[in-house]
Amino acid sequence: MKMKKFLTGFTTLALAIVLLAACGSNDKKETKESSAESSKVVESSSEAKAPKKVAGADLKDGTYKLEEKNYSHGYRTVFTIEVKDGKIVKSDFNSVNKEGKSKVDDADYNKNMKAKSGTDPKTYIPKLNEELVKDQNAQVAVVTGATHSSDDFQNYAQQLIQAAQAGDTKTIEIDNGAALKDGTYTLEEKNYAHGYRVTFSIVVDGGKVTESKYDYVNKDGQSKQVDEEYNKNMKAKSGTDPKTYIPQLNEALVKAMSGEEPSVGNVEVVTGATHSSDTFKLYAAQLINAAQKGDTTPIQIDNIVTE
Repeated sequence: MKMKKFLTGFTTLALAIVLLAACGSNDKKETKESSAESSKVVESSSEAKAPKKVAGADLKDGTYKLEEKNYSHGYRTVFTIEVKDGKIVKSDFNSVNKEGKSKVDDADYNKNMKAKSGTDPKTYIPKLNEELVKDQNAQVAVVTGATHSSDDFQNYAQQLIQAAQAGDTKTIEIDNGAALKDGTYTLEEKNYAHGYRVTFSIVVDGGKVTESKYDYVNKDGQSKQVDEEYNKNMKAKSGTDPKTYIPQLNEALVKAMSGEEPSVGNVEVVTGATHSSDTFKLYAAQLINAAQKGDTTPIQIDNIVTE
């Protein structure tokens, strides 16, 4: 009798364990399915909340080209983008020698650069092209070890995007390495973002940049530097403010263009004002290209603004 009770109790316990295990398995399955569904909801929500463009011309379909006029270390840049249905569908940024051969295929160059900087043309050139198509924005991430090439890529991509907005398929020629022609060169954004847009001018005298005036202005023409509330809020969040970083960037450009190897790339990003620093360098490079050609025609940027 005792044995029978024991067996009955054991059977009941075993059955309970099996049922609990099954319930646990179902709970896990339901949790996974619930998590998956939650992820789908989040993804759908993210897609639904994609930023909406409120200003800036669409890109016009076509093929847009840019090329450097002069060779540096045996190579010059050639760059083409293809726009279809208002999107960049192909980017072909490359460096070629006088025979038209790509730096990507120069085994010695790749080997030497890889040893010195940790990357090489056959790695960073495809990466930059892929990033432009993916981001649809000139300000792609700088490739570590290829800062100079990344800066050139951003500058030239921006100029091609501007050409695509205007539908201007004429090849853009960059007189790289040429001496700067004296004059005043200006650039401005067309559209306001958060109440401000960029205005920028440089003065070249004696072949040197002697003055840089980069600023953000509102519809009344007032500088962001005098917006006390804006400065206070930004200072609290990022550690810097327009009245600090704007003069810093202007001073840095004059200094960067007066050394033995003048380059916009020598301008350092201001901590806490990364986006503004990147925009500054992007536009400064374009003004330097204008000064190399002596073209004082004002440059207007039909900047993209999203909600």
